[in-house]
This record gives sequence, structure tokens and C-alpha cells, in this order.
Amino acid sequence: MFERFTKDARAVVLGAVEHAERGGADSVDDGHLLLALLDREASRGSFALAALGAAGRRDAIEEALSGARRRGGLSQADTDALAGLGIDVAAIVSRVEEAHGEGALADGGKSGPRKAGRGRLGRVPFSREGKDVLEKSLRAATARRDRRIGDEHILLALTVRPGFVAEVLADHGVTHASVDRVLGADPAAAAG
Repeated sequence: MFERFTKDARAVVLGAVEHAERGGADSVDDGHLLLALLDREASRGSFALAALGAAGRRDAIEEALSGARRRGGLSQADTDALAGLGIDVAAIVSRVEEAHGEGALADGGKSGPRKAGRGRLGRVPFSREGKDVLEKSLRAATARRDRRIGDEHILLALTVRPGFVAEVLADHGVTHASVDRVLGADPAAAAG
């Protein structure tokens, strides 16, 4: 599938791997893909992010992603729902971090040094979430009748995949509908 990616989409994928490696993550996830998209300039995906005002809010987006990772992937909506049941997620995170170190929930409880050479060519492998975004980007390209997968398709995939990344994007005005509108999508293709 990688051969169908444009230069910009390939740069996002490689950038996501770099973000994961720098952060010491065990795998590349959808959050890493979003950070790599925010790094891009002069591409269709970066145009959409800039047009929606998200490019100028990178620090806030990065902080929101970090907070969700720290909560073990719980979105703010999940945290609020649990608070409504009397469960204080912040207190639980604090207790876990007291016992197991800061960020203990951030990597799914797999703290410790990463084993070298886990992925192909010694790279960090993609998580289920990361792979799902790449598969959804193929579907987005197909729905838009595009022959190649661009970084805009990765952005569209991030907006439809349930989870904290889509929630963070939506909180910053980046939804599937808004990205479609900015890119001038065919409404019939957006339904796919």
C-alpha cells in the first residue's frame, strides 16, 4: 500500500515514526500521525489544518494529546463521563504514577527500555490504531476517487477514527465535515 502514498503522505508516515522514536513509544499510533501532519507545510493536509486554524494551535493540540496519553488513552469525554459516576481519573493517574513512575499509563503499562530492532529495519512498529488510520486513509482516497493516498487522506482518516485523537481534533475545529469542506470534497464521496 505504501507505494500508493504521495511524497507528502510518506513524509507524514516517516515523521510519525520519528515522533514515536523520540518519545520512546513502543509503537506508532494515531497521535504520532497527527503530530507529523502538524509538522508539514505546503501540502493539502497542512492547508486544511491551517484553514481550520489548527496549525496555529499546535501546542494546545500537543498538550491535549499528551494529557490523553497520560490518562492511558482516555479522552476528555471519557474522563468527564467517569467523573459523573464519581470516579476521579486524575486521582487514579496520580496514584498509578506514584507507584510506577510518571507516564506509567501513557504506553499501556509497558514502561521500560524498548527492545532494539522490534520493527522492520529496527524501527518502531505501527500500533493497531496507527495501522487502522492508514487503512482508513486508503478508503478516504478511494471514496474521493483519488488514485494516490495523500496526507489529506490521513487527516480525513484521523477525523473518523473513534478515540482521543479525533476528539482533540474536533475540539480544535477539525472534523471530517470541516476538512471535506476545506478540501472541496464531493458530498457523495464523503458518505463513504
